[in-house]
Amino acid sequence: MSQQPIISLNDISKVFYTDEIETHALSDISLDIQANEFISISGPSGCGKSTLLSILGLLDAPTEGSYLINGTESASLDLAQRAILRSRSIGFIFQAFNLIGDLTVYENVELPLTYRADIGVKSRQEMVMNALSRVGMDHRKRHFPGQLSGGQQQRVAIARALVGNPSLLLADEPTGNLDSKNGDAVMQLLSDLHSQGTTVCMVTHDSRYSDMADRVVQLFDGRLVDENLITKPAQPVSLGVRHG
Repeated sequence: MSQQPIISLNDISKVFYTDEIETHALSDISLDIQANEFISISGPSGCGKSTLLSILGLLDAPTEGSYLINGTESASLDLAQRAILRSRSIGFIFQAFNLIGDLTVYENVELPLTYRADIGVKSRQEMVMNALSRVGMDHRKRHFPGQLSGGQQQRVAIARALVGNPSLLLADEPTGNLDSKNGDAVMQLLSDLHSQGTTVCMVTHDSRYSDMADRVVQLFDGRLVDENLITKPAQPVSLGVRHG
């Protein structure tokens, strides 16, 4: 693992204000995520998991504390700089897929790149096809989301998240809208991407899937209450071989 974490949270708190009511969503969260790590964030509903992921994705800002991403203090960035950093460094996977129905699979995956002036048309085409190939959906590039199964739509959503070669992949309940078979397939894909060097941070309520990560962080009432490394076999599970 690298010496400098890709993500460093120090004493992060988040308070939401509604009229005269204060809701403390997060309190004193300190957490480092290393490059090429697979971390899972678990906990009951309302414990702050999605709020934490929104802060990690620069979609929201903490009320207090410090958040460094790739060594950059997020609080020092204006809205435009945050948008640029988000588009170049972070990929998002949502529970609801969030694909655009009247765009093809290719066009959905290409969409994040159309906002980047630093990428030419030819490079964009290569990046889209590479992302679709990585998730096994290149043969469906001309289909529309409505012509795909839920599992296939989530694979396209993962390709869209990967297309810009982000340093961090954020997944918010990526199997929440899938049956167990498709959920298992999507989790295997995330595990494969991690083994290829992708840094993954995933929110899930399913212990079967959280245990596929390198490390599980447990939240309760907005606080980090537990953190566990996951012991795994030396060889890939798919080989059916365990070594002591």
